[in-house]
Amino acid sequence: MKAAVVGCGAVGSFYGGLLHRTGVETHFLLRSDFAVVAAQGVHIQSVQGDWSFHPHAARRPEEIGPCDLVVIALKATANREAYPALLPPLLGPDTLLLTLQNGLGNVEALAALAGPEKVLGGLCFVCLNRIAPGIIRHLAHGRVMLGEFQRPALPRTHALAAHFRQGGVPCEVIDDLNLALWKKLVWNIPFNGLGVAAAAGYEAVIHGHWDSSRPLGSCLPTRPLLEDPRWLALVRELMLEVIHAARKQGLDIPESWADENIERTRVMGDYYASTLLDFAQGRPLELEALFLEPYRRACAARAECPRLGALCRLLQQLEAARQPPATF
Repeated sequence: MKAAVVGCGAVGSFYGGLLHRTGVETHFLLRSDFAVVAAQGVHIQSVQGDWSFHPHAARRPEEIGPCDLVVIALKATANREAYPALLPPLLGPDTLLLTLQNGLGNVEALAALAGPEKVLGGLCFVCLNRIAPGIIRHLAHGRVMLGEFQRPALPRTHALAAHFRQGGVPCEVIDDLNLALWKKLVWNIPFNGLGVAAAAGYEAVIHGHWDSSRPLGSCLPTRPLLEDPRWLALVRELMLEVIHAARKQGLDIPESWADENIERTRVMGDYYASTLLDFAQGRPLELEALFLEPYRRACAARAECPRLGALCRLLQQLEAARQPPATF
């Protein structure tokens, strides 16, 4: 198998590395990290033991050429420009596209570009951060779930899952990708969204509006969101709203899924979800994929989601204000 990884941050580097460990010919499409990775490879500092690997490094997709598999781990904010610019040179008649991106709308965008029969979605349940060029810190977890776009899993998906298992992480194959995406949103919406919105203050989160004359405070990682009863209550309310919205669309997620996610998060310590890091470093937030598109689909299904609506409004306001980086 020949695979390309597009978006070689924490997620792309980690899971691309797992494929490389199984003997897959792995190419990384790189920008700022090119020189470091080309010379020194990628180093994973993991709770399960450190390891390193040397993928083929490229600056342009034409240097890689058509692949059997393209793993996409870009920020969803880059989709509109990156998909048509970066993916076509990597595509052959039988290329599979696997998006490991968060949120909704990513598989649909890939299907529009390359055809639905080529598209798979993956959900990563892992705590990772890129701490320097070519260096990834793996803090906890690692499980990945794979499914096909708009159809049950085919043998090719099971074969890819076997590579991830051989690489060292649990991998589950699912027949309903949409259900799995909504289950992941039950975690992503509160911990990515509230973590950023907390910089505007608790009352701003409740009312969905920030008084811009007041300075921003600090973003909140997972631990304080769970230890403060007020924030924990909002975490649970948001989770239940997402579950309710999914159920309105015929997706069977039990309410107990909220508490299961909360308990799994307690072992993460002070984990800064990706949106918090984007906000602190002045990068665009993944508002569409993680918050606005889920809210639109919830409203279309006539699900009542007042907390999610308020969170969306506040995050849009914070994004538009483009304040100096928040502090941790």
